[in-house]
Amino acid sequence: MQPVHQPAAPPVTAAPQWPKAAAAAAPHHEITHGPSFAMLRVDLAPGQHVIAEAGVMVARHQGVHMQAKLNASTGAGFFAFLWALIIALIRRFVGGETFIVNLFTAPEGGSVWLAPAMAGQITHRSLNGETLVLSAGAYLAHCGNLDIGTRFGGLRGVLAKEGLFFLEVSGHGDLWFTSYGGIEAVDLNGPFTIDNGHLVGYEGSLRLSIRSAGGGLLGFMASGEGLVCNFDGQGRVYVQSRNVSALVGWLTPLLP
Repeated sequence: MQPVHQPAAPPVTAAPQWPKAAAAAAPHHEITHGPSFAMLRVDLAPGQHVIAEAGVMVARHQGVHMQAKLNASTGAGFFAFLWALIIALIRRFVGGETFIVNLFTAPEGGSVWLAPAMAGQITHRSLNGETLVLSAGAYLAHCGNLDIGTRFGGLRGVLAKEGLFFLEVSGHGDLWFTSYGGIEAVDLNGPFTIDNGHLVGYEGSLRLSIRSAGGGLLGFMASGEGLVCNFDGQGRVYVQSRNVSALVGWLTPLLP
């Protein structure tokens, strides 16, 4: 018996897909116009995304899509979603970042430009499982598997103008944060003091306490330093060169 030859099936052409490794990789980015008036450009390949604070977009390519989202953790259940919504409302009235963020995706690739409200520097930090705690207003954008939560700052945090909540970022991914003025990274191995208006962020391994700068009530009222942030332990802190409260104090007498 002669074998029966079946006609070869036509090859199936799949839709072109970006390699998984590229989709999982961090997008290319560039920080320009710094340190005084820094702007961040993120170049998204197909399959990549970046999440940014609401209101910081400067421009984007037409193929870049933007979607507003509540910044709850990936896969968060109903109660986690509800808690994130409560925190969003608290932060809206207390101050600092809201928990409404913008998700940028680019199915065909494209770039998005981001810039903070205040003139200052943008710093990039790759997180590999560690935790970074940011002051109110410091968060700009992130990508990767990062969880963004809150750390209670207490009543002293409000008095020190750091806010009732700090932003706590942990996991694996890329983080961009900003300041008013330039950012100085200081590696600590022991006690260290920062004026409350100059703190940008610190590694979660450090211990923070907020107290008077010294000199009793007179020192608190007349020294011009007020409250300070005292750190102890080993880790890195980020300090900004300018103070928003000092700017407000300088501008207020000039207003009509």
